[in-house]
Amino acid sequence: MTSNQNDRAADASQAGHGTLLAERRQKLAALRTQGPAYPNDFKPDAQAADLHAEYGAMDAETLLAQAVRVKIAGRLMLKRVMGKASFGTLQDGSGRMQIYVTNDHAGEAGHAAFKHFDLGDILGCEGLLFKTRTGELTVQA
Repeated sequence: MTSNQNDRAADASQAGHGTLLAERRQKLAALRTQGPAYPNDFKPDAQAADLHAEYGAMDAETLLAQAVRVKIAGRLMLKRVMGKASFGTLQDGSGRMQIYVTNDHAGEAGHAAFKHFDLGDILGCEGLLFKTRTGELTVQA
């Protein structure tokens, strides 16, 4: 690469970084209109690895009958939005846990908020454990 090409690449990178930063600031301003942007009163009561160890081998019907309610927190690593339902994967210090967010359980406002979260954001969620049709242990947030 020539010096001129390096300069153009650096300019493009800075422009992209500036756009991303502006986007993040807009999201922060929108969050602040809804209350504290970074609340710190959420206290998880479980970690992903512990949940998988305790409930991973349990069949779906038994798990539903036990109605296990958990509070987990972690970094959003994957997000799949599909209309009225969304899936995400949170990673905590012990492993990963799938979450399932719907209008029915999180409410339309909660689901709309989830749709605006970015990969890498740190989330806390509370809900019932269940297994999906594919057998994935999931928190219904």
